[in-house]
Amino acid sequence: MNGVSATINLLFTRSANMYAIQLISPNPTNANKNTITAIANGASEIDMVINIGFLKDGRYEEVENEIRAIHEACDGRILKVIIETCLLTEEEKIKMCEIVTNAGAEFIKTSTGFSTAGATFADVELMKKYIGKDVKVKAAGGISSFDDAEKFISLGAERLGTSRLIKILKNTDTGAGY
Repeated sequence: MNGVSATINLLFTRSANMYAIQLISPNPTNANKNTITAIANGASEIDMVINIGFLKDGRYEEVENEIRAIHEACDGRILKVIIETCLLTEEEKIKMCEIVTNAGAEFIKTSTGFSTAGATFADVELMKKYIGKDVKVKAAGGISSFDDAEKFISLGAERLGTSRLIKILKNTDTGAGY
């Protein structure tokens, strides 16, 4: 990944031969180039975080165009769009459901797990209500029990992002985090 712009933060995870990359970028051109690079290096799925500043400023077309461009760069791979629900109003969450649907992404995702809070039941329920039929929900962050996991799934989450349940299974959970 030499030569990657300093404005890009790349976070790689590996699980069962699946690579994912999270792109946080104010520059769609760099994000597209890094998406292509990630795919060339084996990424089968791409996680991108929306430009929350653009959303807060009402620059909806720019947010949608960035998602669409990254989706096109995915070249058939799954794109998960992280909207950081804990930072958004209900109206902004609904708007993001519309934008993600229109941009063609496969998933809308609640959280990176690095902000002030993670998935909530209310957010998953709201997202499921407002996304298009071809978009799936991934609840991530703050899922702290198997009962919570079941509830998220019952509300419509098709995937869960949680490291805590693995820690509970291994009996290594310290209870830290949100």
